[in-house]
Amino acid sequence: MLAGVSSSYYARLEQGQASNASPEVLDALAGALRLDDAERRHLHALASGDRRRVTGRRPAPERVGQATRQLVDTLGDVPVLVLGRRADVLAWNTSGHALYAGHLAPDGPDTPRQRPNMARLVFLDAHTRDLYADWPAKARGVVATLRSASGHHPDDPLLAALLGELTVKSPEFATMWADHRVKAGGDTVYEMRHPLVGTMWVAQQTLRTADDQAVVVATTEPGSPSRAAMTLLVHSVLAGRARRTQPTG
Repeated sequence: MLAGVSSSYYARLEQGQASNASPEVLDALAGALRLDDAERRHLHALASGDRRRVTGRRPAPERVGQATRQLVDTLGDVPVLVLGRRADVLAWNTSGHALYAGHLAPDGPDTPRQRPNMARLVFLDAHTRDLYADWPAKARGVVATLRSASGHHPDDPLLAALLGELTVKSPEFATMWADHRVKAGGDTVYEMRHPLVGTMWVAQQTLRTADDQAVVVATTEPGSPSRAAMTLLVHSVLAGRARRTQPTG
């Protein structure tokens, strides 16, 4: 009633049986449901899924463009991850690897079949779970981001397989997935407990690229203990790499 549509039409729309909803109708429904901007965009993406549907095509491996690689290089020692639409780690710099996944091989993102996946790490990896003092908040953010991706890529078989795997292996993921929240990125501050340097308050800022990839940049407050801990972590990792590359004899 609030949106000015019949209950039968609304039911068909929910069931995916009405693929001709106009943008005006969708906006009216979004207003009646009090959706925020991210949820409104997700609604439009879901409604347009049938019009964009492509079947029988396996997605090509995602690659990081030259401009994105230049951005990562420009940020220097600031920890950076580049994530694909399924939360696969497409690239990370030395600091990003040290902060988020120092227990994994640094060259993991270089091979598509072996790339780490941040959603799997958050829900299925004990090291990553221990990194976040408020793990449920981080987990909810991951689920919300995946839900937004599923609306934009409803026929991605690899994304569907990831969601199925997490639903089976993680009851916590299954519960959060049923909550139907979405997220469009942005900035979030997390208390991270790193095994090498201790506790840090880290701001994770997400930038979207033209290739629908996410560049996650981790920063700390200037002059804070968190900045000192981050600097120590980065210098320790770089020094360790330098020692390993020095010739022996």
